[in-house]
Amino acid sequence: MNESIAQRSAALFDSGFYCAESVLLAIGEARNVGCKLIPQIATGFCSGVARSCGMCGAISGAILAIGLAMGRSSADESVDDVYKAVRIVLDGFESEFGSSNCQLLLGCDLGTEEGQRSFHERKLYATCGSYVARATELALEAIEGRK
Repeated sequence: MNESIAQRSAALFDSGFYCAESVLLAIGEARNVGCKLIPQIATGFCSGVARSCGMCGAISGAILAIGLAMGRSSADESVDDVYKAVRIVLDGFESEFGSSNCQLLLGCDLGTEEGQRSFHERKLYATCGSYVARATELALEAIEGRK
């Protein structure tokens, strides 16, 4: 089932949604969370946090999805399980791809014209699609409590 949800996130990405939006949308759909704020709340996290060379948007979307599934609804609840799930995703992604930083993963600065050109010339869109699918799988595994 996780594979089909990961495929759904990749399909959303291919349809024009960006990385963080796609991961959050697919996991939200899988969890039957219908909210008009999804994907809106994820948009600023896309492209390495608004093309700032920050965290990969797929990871940001995964973190948002973990919050959606496991986040606190009151201040007296523990954050421990959520933090553990986020660390599982970060550790797994970084172990597999070497980083969770958008610029390091892609080898270009999406905040510049040169970086945008490099992204398109090197056809890195497909690479991002694989990050989206894998971040989705890792988030689902962490939510389900699997390592």
